[in-house]
Amino acid sequence: MDFRKAEFIKSAADPSGFLRDGLPQAAFAGRSNVGKSSVINSVVQRKNFARVGSTPGKTAQVNYFLIDKKFYIVDLPGYGYAAVSKAERDRWGRLMESYFASGLVTLGVQIVDARHKPTADDVTMMNWFKGAGVDVIVVANKTDKCKKSEIPGNVARIRETLDISEDTPLLAYSAETGAEREALLIALEWGLDL
Repeated sequence: MDFRKAEFIKSAADPSGFLRDGLPQAAFAGRSNVGKSSVINSVVQRKNFARVGSTPGKTAQVNYFLIDKKFYIVDLPGYGYAAVSKAERDRWGRLMESYFASGLVTLGVQIVDARHKPTADDVTMMNWFKGAGVDVIVVANKTDKCKKSEIPGNVARIRETLDISEDTPLLAYSAETGAEREALLIALEWGLDL
């Protein structure tokens, strides 16, 4: 599969805009400042494909990117960023709940910060993936900002906090350097059954 064959299809601001064409959907989720857009950009090997904002919380809609005409990367709104209004956070929450209830999610890709213990919001997101009954890949991003010696302990803490089994892929990733990119591509193909 050629992950570089990527095109933006549309943004959905409400459930009526969700794509229902039968193609698999890999839902990428993460806190507003975790580098979700950077991870997507590293997957498709394009610098500004998914918008990277200087201000966290840029993604306010469900964005669909078609990959090699075979599946969608679905960029979900970032969560946990306090600088947006409560009304906007509530709107995002309803949008996410509708998306998860839609039965459209094929695979979850949860992005967390490799440097820190996952937040309560990260745990909630993982529970949404579990509730949807889909396989999940956990991407511990920003390993380039960690000492090599810290990574194994941090990864173990992430696995424990998110309460995921040993057979759930957890990648020590760096969108900056491309570390574990190939492993993520393999996990995506496996998880989407492509």
